[in-house]
Amino acid sequence: MHSAVNPSISVDCVIFGFDGKDLMVLLIDLNRKNAANPSCREHKLPGSLILENEEIDAAANRTLLELTGLSDVYLRQFGVFSDPERIRKPEDLQWIADTYGVKVSRIVTITYYALVKIDKSILQPTVEGEVGWHRVQDIRNLAFDHKRILVNALELLTRQLLNEPIAFELLQKRFSVRQLQNLYEAILGFEIDNRNFRKKVLKFPFLKLLDEKEKLVSHKPARLYKFDKVAYEKEIKKSKLQLNFIRFF
Repeated sequence: MHSAVNPSISVDCVIFGFDGKDLMVLLIDLNRKNAANPSCREHKLPGSLILENEEIDAAANRTLLELTGLSDVYLRQFGVFSDPERIRKPEDLQWIADTYGVKVSRIVTITYYALVKIDKSILQPTVEGEVGWHRVQDIRNLAFDHKRILVNALELLTRQLLNEPIAFELLQKRFSVRQLQNLYEAILGFEIDNRNFRKKVLKFPFLKLLDEKEKLVSHKPARLYKFDKVAYEKEIKKSKLQLNFIRFF
């Protein structure tokens, strides 16, 4: 690892992706068994102790770049986890010592969440272990306090989904209304009436219809759209209010 790390401060990143059907999150395989359930491997969120000469945001961007090869993605700081007891298990302390070559007594972590397009992500081996995509709905336990961090990130993502155009950070540049609806359903956790959804989203002046259709699909190819960020910003400026993206309930 790096020669000069700060053993008391870390960053942890919740990296979300969307595979067209399910909301996914990037996890590190700790290469050890779950003590409570020996048949399961333990996983953690991607993270890193910060370098002594490194700012917090730079550490988060470094972590993301090392894992995915991506640098220009949506990345937002959302919390600080400072419970003195958050890392106390002997096996957790030993893992940190083995991975980073330092002994720790307490780590404060600053958390971020990122939104990436899965097909653009080039997953790379890291000093922390092998990395892979996992369905959010399948996750029951994570090492350290990372399940709590994941839950907090998902709650924030859900709130922002209804008020900001962050859905388009997870979709390809060209997408169908059905793909957009699949994404909303995956994050919100319930089915949405198709006609109601189309009626609402097609009113958005920043959703531009393209002269293209889906290719290589088993069903009737759907028309494709793109998100026009300039039109969205003009709409925000004109209304001087934050737009409520979708209200189904």
